[in-house]
Amino acid sequence: MTPKFSFVLPAYNEEDSVVAMTERLLAVAEQIEGTVEIVWINDGSSDATGMRLDSLTQRYPAVRVFHFSRNFGHMAALCAGLECARASHAVITLDADGQHPPEMIPQMVRCWQEGADIVQCIREQASKSGVLKKVTSRGFYKVFNLLADTDIPEGAADFRLLDRQVVDALNTLPERVRFIRGLVHWVGFRQVSIPYSEKERLAGTTKYSLKHMFTFALNGITSFSVRPLRLSFVLSLFVILSIALYSGYVLFALAAGKDISPGWTSLVFIVLFLGAAQLLVIGIASEYLARLYIEQKRRPVYIVRKPDSRREDA
Repeated sequence: MTPKFSFVLPAYNEEDSVVAMTERLLAVAEQIEGTVEIVWINDGSSDATGMRLDSLTQRYPAVRVFHFSRNFGHMAALCAGLECARASHAVITLDADGQHPPEMIPQMVRCWQEGADIVQCIREQASKSGVLKKVTSRGFYKVFNLLADTDIPEGAADFRLLDRQVVDALNTLPERVRFIRGLVHWVGFRQVSIPYSEKERLAGTTKYSLKHMFTFALNGITSFSVRPLRLSFVLSLFVILSIALYSGYVLFALAAGKDISPGWTSLVFIVLFLGAAQLLVIGIASEYLARLYIEQKRRPVYIVRKPDSRREDA
């Protein structure tokens, strides 16, 4: 029988968390009207995570597990979970470490029943997060929203509910390098946000190193912004303005009878002119490159939202 809801959890080296997390999700499932499946994506774990997940499938029919051949990363695991989820109504994604409290899922489902297609949980307070993580996280959202065409609320996590048609829309996007947090907001639909307090990890330590966070931020910004490509064009305009100002100053100085070193004016003018010309050519090339970049992602020009049929039987 097709489940109404799917809980999707990527897991990488979470052997001490998956059993407790599964039991908490099964307890939450009893509070929701409708059948539920729990989809685990084992992201190439090198510990006993895979073995413990396989044992859970033997104990609980609602549990499904997919094993990656190696560690492909959190985004790839999320994408796999969305593609494997069979839910007819909605999919809920959350982390395996317990920092996303599954006890909030009934509230998320109620928001969905009231008309929201996407219920985005916003981190309100991090538990014992280091100063560096807080600063880098806040800085990422500010830079992303400044450069990108799609805004992401600060503190938005991969803890969210997605209506079935939102999941279908995300699964049709053909791009390989995906930034799910940005894509969820790019597809549109009716979205609501609810705050949550980040809990302590059930066990272990975070798998997101500074290197991983930098790569994550870089992928997010480059996936949703071509403004860095257009920087050379802006710089060329700045240099051209500098040439105009300097030329005006030289003409004013000559008219006022000031002594100007022979050859200095022409040398500076030539250097500025050649710099502006080079930047202008690079800027024009960047405009065409930006268009090629946008085209190769092959995102749809628009997405049609189906007529609303809020499921009261959920």
